[in-house]
Amino acid sequence: MKNKTIQNSITIVMLFLSIIGSAQGKSANLLLDAFYSKIKSQKNPQIVDARGTDEFALNHIEGALNFNIKSEDYEKQVAALNPAQPVFIYSIAAYRSGLLSTDLAKRGFAEVYILEGGIASWIGGGKPFYTNLKSKLSLEEYKKIIAANNYVLVDIGSKYCATCKTVKPILENLRTQYGEKLKIIQIELEESPQIIADLKTVKVFPTLILYQNDKIVFKKDGLGDLKNDVDLALASK
Repeated sequence: MKNKTIQNSITIVMLFLSIIGSAQGKSANLLLDAFYSKIKSQKNPQIVDARGTDEFALNHIEGALNFNIKSEDYEKQVAALNPAQPVFIYSIAAYRSGLLSTDLAKRGFAEVYILEGGIASWIGGGKPFYTNLKSKLSLEEYKKIIAANNYVLVDIGSKYCATCKTVKPILENLRTQYGEKLKIIQIELEESPQIIADLKTVKVFPTLILYQNDKIVFKKDGLGDLKNDVDLALASK
């Protein structure tokens, strides 16, 4: 009798967990091509830019809504979405889009997809985007700088990217150490979005590229040990 009671209790718990699991939707990170392909397969895709309003105003995916879990009208924005249809989310990195996707999945949204690499991946992958800015640096000017200097270190990021801010003091250190031997270019999404799109090489912020005599020595998706990598590259040349 006791064993039967235990078995019944286990069955009830498993059933309860099953109900909870079925009530929640699925959330997944997708690389750019898969994310873009799924969007194109939808007649009216539900795209959410989870960045701040200032960021959204400067550049975003065409047709995207703009809100995150800290938005004052969050409940209203969520209520306007169709939980039976996929929702596509992006931000600068994974934090804000991750919080939003987790909450939507808990609310029972069937499919929630996050763009790996965020807006950097979208624009850096050459996908169409809205911007009200004219890039300060053109691709032609970029190529001239690379060709005119023996060593060029390119820092591509955004002023809204937390990791990108940690790059700045490292660049100042390198400027002091190498002087005119190392040309440093800093490209921000908020100033030169089109050059980021034209390069078609950016997948995440920050992206660091070191050139020597117009050839790429290394390309880093993320900060890593930038100072050490530059020191080793220049010392070996």
